[in-house]
Amino acid sequence: MSRRSQGLLGIWAEAQRQQQRRAEAEHRARAQQQREQERQARAAERAMARMHRERQSAYRRQREADARRRTEELDARVEALTGLLAAGCRAPAFTAEALRRPERVEPFAPGALAAPVAMPDPARYQVPTGGMQFGARRDRAQQEARARFEQDWYAAQAAEADRQSRLAAYQQQYDQWAAAALAEIRRHNAGVEELLAGLRAGDPDAVVEYFSAALYSGTSWPEGFPRQLSAGYDTAARQLVLDWELPGYDVVPAVKAVRYLPTPDEERETARPAAQRRALYREVLAQSVLLVLRDLFAADPHGALDSVALNGFVDDVDPVTGRPAKIFLATVLATRDAVGSYHLDRVSAPECLTEGLRGQLSARPDQRTPVRPGRRPDDIAGGSAVVSHGTDGEPDLYAMDPLAFEQLIAELFRAMGMQAVTTQRSGDGGIDVDALDPDPVRGGKIVVQVKRYRNTVPPSAVRDLYGTVQSEGANKGVLVTTSQFGPGAHSFAQGKPLTLIAGPELVDLLGRHGLRGRLGPGDDTPGPPAGDPGDHNVLALNWTGPAALDICALVCKGGTVLGDDHFVFFNNPATPDGSVRMLPGVTEDRAALRVGFGELPPAADRLVLVAAVDTETDPDGDLGGFTDARVRLLDAAGAELDRLPVSDGRPGERALVLGSFRRRAGDDWDFVLGGQGYPGGLAALVGDFGIEVA
Repeated sequence: MSRRSQGLLGIWAEAQRQQQRRAEAEHRARAQQQREQERQARAAERAMARMHRERQSAYRRQREADARRRTEELDARVEALTGLLAAGCRAPAFTAEALRRPERVEPFAPGALAAPVAMPDPARYQVPTGGMQFGARRDRAQQEARARFEQDWYAAQAAEADRQSRLAAYQQQYDQWAAAALAEIRRHNAGVEELLAGLRAGDPDAVVEYFSAALYSGTSWPEGFPRQLSAGYDTAARQLVLDWELPGYDVVPAVKAVRYLPTPDEERETARPAAQRRALYREVLAQSVLLVLRDLFAADPHGALDSVALNGFVDDVDPVTGRPAKIFLATVLATRDAVGSYHLDRVSAPECLTEGLRGQLSARPDQRTPVRPGRRPDDIAGGSAVVSHGTDGEPDLYAMDPLAFEQLIAELFRAMGMQAVTTQRSGDGGIDVDALDPDPVRGGKIVVQVKRYRNTVPPSAVRDLYGTVQSEGANKGVLVTTSQFGPGAHSFAQGKPLTLIAGPELVDLLGRHGLRGRLGPGDDTPGPPAGDPGDHNVLALNWTGPAALDICALVCKGGTVLGDDHFVFFNNPATPDGSVRMLPGVTEDRAALRVGFGELPPAADRLVLVAAVDTETDPDGDLGGFTDARVRLLDAAGAELDRLPVSDGRPGERALVLGSFRRRAGDDWDFVLGGQGYPGGLAALVGDFGIEVA
């Protein structure tokens, strides 16, 4: 073979070896890549498994914590029941001072009208002495400056005269209100003095009224305990005869403990033994009777009572007839000396009642086994029995017994021309009052739910009512509350056969139909004038789209809210000074705020407006449907002053800064457009303004 052919073969062989090495390198690279991918997949699987285990562990811990919390709540409830009498003995005794009202009214607060109008400063109108002005030109400049000064001075004088006139009118309005309020307070206190004089003289009506007020004012009764009574006074025997409603058997929790079982992923309730529950119920009944005796004698500094005949009953169904009836479970005739000889905070209540005071207590109150009542209020010859649902004056709707409140609502519907009855305590399907409107066109069956709340009613309650309307085949559902409804509730009710009656509207309806009720224990007289009608504005908000939103406001200094109570939202509808407060929507607007810019704290330099998804109505919603948003700036009379555009919402965001009013020189305020969104919702937004959310 020639040398040339050997060279070509060598080149070819070397090319083959290089190609083989490249193929081997590529194979090794692919194998390495495959091993790396398999390693990453195994690592990801381990991470997912670890995350799953951690989530399962966190979920289990949360469920176990929920079960422990429920058990702790049950234990706390039982502890409160067993300590009812001891806690009541520690409470201060009722005195006549609780009936009197202090002779004071809110001071005159003219707001912005108190500040005089600033007069123009002549120094600001001086013509500079330097420059190129000479002769007639300088004289003309001085005349123009003098003319501007005179014009501004006369305008300021006119504004000051107008302020003084408005201030005098407002002062006169306040003086009239203050005189009427003070006169009402004095009339009330005169009535109290008359009541006390009747008490000292042994007048039966005065005695019953005074001691009814003493029982209704007690602070030691747990939430949900009834406070209904019928009473009469025997003047000759100096004896108060009283029927007092006792709590039902359901006051003692049927569940003793709650435990979480991870395998079936459920909570398992441990029932309270029947014997233990019955014994605790008898204990509660005996304590309730003794506490009534203690409160009555402790509230009697004038010695009007020598003895009390007390019958304790429950409003229930007679097991013999099946009809509603008063079933008496306890009765006692106790003298002042006998009750005073016991240390009630240390006694065994059932033994003290039955053995010490020789009273009677049902052996099986859980089965409504009655006792024979002693002397009844109607047995008093020449006496008058009194049934009350509140204290002096208008009954406080917040303090009423829940059943009495339901009966009041049923009476309201009857006064409106309908047939209405309250339902039984259980098995009512979420209905408190059944009503029937006889009108042949708009009438039909109406289901009524009653919420004696202080906080805003959540939208979930409105949804539950709508479900009840559908399941009952009713024509309409009505939700009555002593508090108010948020925008989410109104948004859900729109277009459905639902009517929402908030606290102020309820009080108005009661008054128009001859019934009585007030919200809270305060004075029955109206408040003072709210201030000069021209010193506040209304911010009315609108948007298109189906978004159910809560509109909020933060009173800030810079980027920090002045305090938690300066965050105005559905659970805190006003700042402490009332300068910012939520209003029901006005005319076509979906939300509104009243703002007194002149009333804002001096430290405040910013009022921030916020929109956030109503998580009760739409837990998974975002601001993608918040479009064409604007704020109408209105004066106190409702006239539109301006329209302020705000940013639209964006998908994924659950809260949005709409914009802020900022204080400028001379206490002027201007509006700055916002736009910052928060996927974390309202909690994340307010956190940026210094509010800690638990």
